[in-house]
Order: sequence, then C-alpha cells, then structure tokens
Amino acid sequence: MDISCFSNNFDDLVMGVHSIREAILNPKREKFKIIGTEAGIKDLKKGMSKAFNERVSGNCEVMSLHVVQEVAKKLCLSMGFSFSRVPGQVFMITVFQSPYPVGQALKEIENRSGAKIICLDSVTDAHNAAAILRTASFYGVNFVVTSTKGSFGKGPTFSRIASGALEHVKIVRVSSLPKFIRTLSGKGVSCIGLTEHENIDLEDASKDDVASPKVCLVFGSEDRGLSNAVLRVLPKKISLKSSGMIKSLNVSVATAISMEKIFAK
Repeated sequence: MDISCFSNNFDDLVMGVHSIREAILNPKREKFKIIGTEAGIKDLKKGMSKAFNERVSGNCEVMSLHVVQEVAKKLCLSMGFSFSRVPGQVFMITVFQSPYPVGQALKEIENRSGAKIICLDSVTDAHNAAAILRTASFYGVNFVVTSTKGSFGKGPTFSRIASGALEHVKIVRVSSLPKFIRTLSGKGVSCIGLTEHENIDLEDASKDDVASPKVCLVFGSEDRGLSNAVLRVLPKKISLKSSGMIKSLNVSVATAISMEKIFAK
C-alpha cells in the first residue's frame, strides 16, 4: 500500500489505546488520522463516543489487521522509528507537538503560587523518559525539562509507555540545563538534585527545601548520573538511602519515589 498520503503530511505516531484516547481529547492535536481495524476502532471509541464523533469524524481509516500492521511498519520505517506490532489494532498518525517555549515556561513558573518541575540531565532512553512523564502527570508536575540533545518525546514506543501523559505535561527543551537551573534558583525555586554520591538522605533533607511551594527535582542519566556542570549549580543535593544490597535504582523508579515523597502533599 502507498503510504505517501500519510507520510507526507504527518511525522509522528501515537500507539496504545489510552494514549490515543488522550490525544483525541487534546484540542491542541489539530491534525491527525486514526488507522485501525473495525474491532480496534470500536474498542477505542468505548467511553468517549461523543468526543470520538466530534473529533475523529472524517479522520478515520478502517483496514484489515494485516494492512494495519503493514501500514504501521512502513510509516515507522519512513519516520525513523523502530517497529513492533500495533497494540489494540489501532494507531494514530499525527504531527509532533513542539516543545513548550522556554521563556513562556519561566514566566509561568514565576507567576504561579506553586510549581512542580522535573529536570532530566541526559536521560535519553525512551522507556525511562516515558515512564517518568507518566508518573509526572500522575503527580501533577507542571514541566519536564531536558536539554535540546534529548531525543525523547516522539514516536510510538514513547507514546505507548507514557500512556497519555504527553497530552498533559509540558515538555521544555533548553540549550543549557545548568543555566536554566540557575535561573530557576534566582526565581525562588528550590532546586534539588538526586545523586547516589550525596550523604544527605531524602528523609533528612531540609524541611524548607522540600516544603517550598516551588520545587524542581533534578535527575541524571542511568550510566553517569548528574553531570559535573549540573552538580556545580545545584544548591541542594540529596540521595535515596538503600536498605539492601542493591545501592542504585533505575532512574524512572528513583524519580517516582522522589515525587511521592516531595510532590504528594
């Protein structure tokens, strides 16, 4: 099947029924098309008939299961994504949502009475980043910030694991994460870095730092942790203390634990 009518107009894929539903409900998703089997589209429509009819009418292609899989595979290859079978027999082709403007994010943070921010220092693995974004949405995080070198936020794997969080959490990409953190500190945001090399445990952290109405948690990559450039500008560094033989955690797990302890209030 010729996919040029799709690949010439779209550059992103959303997979996973929950993710597609949230994308349909997002009014900022103005350009998209749903492709799936009759059964897949019927299942997608459950619980959202009105919104589905209003938003998807005329933007839906019904195909056999074999064709759905073939079209998805060709689109993934043309867009540079790895392919695995389409879950739920349905997927969305759409336009990649641009990162939230840095200046606008800083203005909102300054004007808000409270803010929850996550900064990711060189976390580029799509699985980890998507899991972090999903947890961030659960805890009402306002912004997830990463450097412009970060590659996550796009593609079927990310959207499926994020489970709709892409539609709710603003992703900000900055050219210099250390400079952004310094700017946040200057605006009264309590910036706290998580590193296994720090002796101060999260439980022992200063109440003033943790209880601040505006908090930014900063996490590093799996292999290197926080970079030296970021460590130098962080006014506060804490760790998660191990009670067992394993001394480190997957970054998405560490992020979830930290958000539970600091943002769940």
